[in-house]
Amino acid sequence: MIQRIQTLYLVVITSLMAITLFAPIATFTVATGDVYTLSAFELSNGQQSQSTIWMGILLVLATVLPLVTIFLFKNRQLQLRLCGAEVVLLIGAIVFVGIYYWLSGANALENVGVEHRSFGWAAIMPLLSLVMAFLAARSIFKDEVLVRSLDRIR
Repeated sequence: MIQRIQTLYLVVITSLMAITLFAPIATFTVATGDVYTLSAFELSNGQQSQSTIWMGILLVLATVLPLVTIFLFKNRQLQLRLCGAEVVLLIGAIVFVGIYYWLSGANALENVGVEHRSFGWAAIMPLLSLVMAFLAARSIFKDEVLVRSLDRIR
């Protein structure tokens, strides 16, 4: 049912991941004074950029999947499986953010030493979405158990 609590969780996941797509995930200051920004699809300083397309694709999938899951409310088993897939996508997104955060200084930034690194506020969104995905899956499972128990009574 669309008015259930898991719908709210899935909408929150969609909005948090949409924010992650458009907000800066991390910033790097190198020895030359340039500031590089890591976003979903690129690592750039305004003049130069390096593609992070695979992380962007993963983040787009993690944004669209909960939205699709909302409208499959009549098939709770499929909803539960899609929530599991969302958890896997979010873990992958967290891993990608970590990889780009720690390896960007060595590979992408012209082998110049990174003086300062900082996560942007969008870096925490996949972690919050992961918690919401677990809550959504738990609520969907509770609904499925309730429906099955009512079927036994008839």
